[in-house]
Amino acid sequence: MANFVTIEAEARTRAGKGAARATRREGKVPGVIYGAKESPSLIALDPRLVLREIHRGGWRSRLYEISVAGAKTRALIRDVQFHPVNDAPIHVDFQRLAAGEAVRVAVAVHVKNDGISPGVKRGGVLNVVRHTVDVYCDPEKVPEYFEADLAALDINDNVRWSDLKGTEHCRPTILDRDFVILTIAAPTKAAETAEVAEGAAAPAAASPAKSAAPAKGAAAPAKAAPAKPAGGKKG
Repeated sequence: MANFVTIEAEARTRAGKGAARATRREGKVPGVIYGAKESPSLIALDPRLVLREIHRGGWRSRLYEISVAGAKTRALIRDVQFHPVNDAPIHVDFQRLAAGEAVRVAVAVHVKNDGISPGVKRGGVLNVVRHTVDVYCDPEKVPEYFEADLAALDINDNVRWSDLKGTEHCRPTILDRDFVILTIAAPTKAAETAEVAEGAAAPAAASPAKSAAPAKGAAAPAKAAPAKPAGGKKG
């Protein structure tokens, strides 16, 4: 059974930008619940609850039960809009979940046993290609995360989709290959990359300045006239 996080919300009766601004003036975040072939439901949320869920991480695949006056709706957060200046949440979109209807979610990848990986111990560099994986899941079986076990991985080994744990009830959006999740790169490659980056960042050495030759066709500088001997006019 999937775990759902309960969020308390209030119903909104009016739609539109003016109504949304009025909701924000009251200290609430306007939101909408759509999908599952039902009419959209307008809600207002406590901004502290929205920030709490965003700061927890993994909120794109977390399952929610939105409680409005005792009525509960299961949903996923699909989008959060933020204020361009203070980054406060100003609108939240939820997708309503229907039992038996697969939904697309981005599930986070958690790395396990990197501290005992032979490759990491020998100086290999962990290169995470995908921090999340887009999959289709039943709403009741969305995993909180996938697990990548590095316990047996050496240098140049990798973890692919088929190696992840917790994927039993999910179908990846990429079906044409067993795609790579992470690799353990050789330390020499990492050192070479660092050297190249350092060389690119260093300023070019200044070459000694050479006296500029006069441009072709330019007049040569005038020679100074010989100084006349001092003295008055002979009379």
